[in-house]
Amino acid sequence: MTFTSNSQSGLTSDRARNKAAWISFIASVFIFGMKVGAYYYTNSAAVLSDALESTVNVVASLVALIVVRIAARPADEDHPYGHGKLEYFSAAFEGGLIFFAALMIIRESLQTLFFGSEARHLESGFLIMGLAAIFNLVLGIYLKRTGEKEQSDALKASGAHVISDVWTTVGVLAGLALLIATGWQWLDAAIAILVGLNLAYEGYKIARKSGGNLVDEVDLEVLKDLAVALEKNRNSGIIDIHQLRTIRSGRFHHVDAHLVIPEYWNISQAHNVCDDFEAEVVRDYAFDGEIAFHLDPCKRAYCKMCTVEACPIRQTPFESRNPFTVESLTGSPNIK
Repeated sequence: MTFTSNSQSGLTSDRARNKAAWISFIASVFIFGMKVGAYYYTNSAAVLSDALESTVNVVASLVALIVVRIAARPADEDHPYGHGKLEYFSAAFEGGLIFFAALMIIRESLQTLFFGSEARHLESGFLIMGLAAIFNLVLGIYLKRTGEKEQSDALKASGAHVISDVWTTVGVLAGLALLIATGWQWLDAAIAILVGLNLAYEGYKIARKSGGNLVDEVDLEVLKDLAVALEKNRNSGIIDIHQLRTIRSGRFHHVDAHLVIPEYWNISQAHNVCDDFEAEVVRDYAFDGEIAFHLDPCKRAYCKMCTVEACPIRQTPFESRNPFTVESLTGSPNIK
């Protein structure tokens, strides 16, 4: 059974994603211009390192703008699970860009450290970078909240990157303050190297998470949400669920599992109960997608956890029913 949000809410979600992607791109270009201007004004290696990272923001926001539009396309014959995995590619690409930018920053900073370069007009550069940090903070919070609300991995990755960029700028500002106070020129390059190392780690984390999503690595938060929805809407005919798996394609999730039902039910009754159960689960699940149940007939060992009243084939009395958990849903049937 396929379950989707209504067309109006789906359209609203797509518009919100596209709007956020456009805002991200325009703001990234503006902030990049501020940082480039600050570098040419100060000749600071630390400011250059921050500006180089902002080139990643511009490229990544452009990629996200394109990907978000394509990922919003509905499933078709050639893409039965939709186009949502492109968002994971976008996030992985962004992580790779961040890592590459980090290497360039470290390389340039080492050259500055060993061969020297004198920074100038640091007070003005400090002011420009401070304003850039404020703009980035507002942008990052907006992208992260929109990404979480609209279930967009591309926007969430962009938001996480922009917020990490804020911390980078804060580090650069702290370094500039020390440089202004002490006059030690080597601090400029040292700060830039630290910025590069931090960015390399951030890039790795984003690429690692996105790579996991591309190969459908288990997402415990998704499974927990699904377990809550299944348990909340469980009825007496839903005896057990096990061997549950999910395939995630952006907002579209394919869920399959083994569902244990009373052995004496006919096909029509089993079909109707399962359809009703799926529809109820959908109301409490945050994603679009489909559920596919493989129906298993109950066995004697299930009697002690079955709440069906007046069961004509019951062999042992009911004892207790275990709630659905991530472990019970994803594992093999726990019966003896």
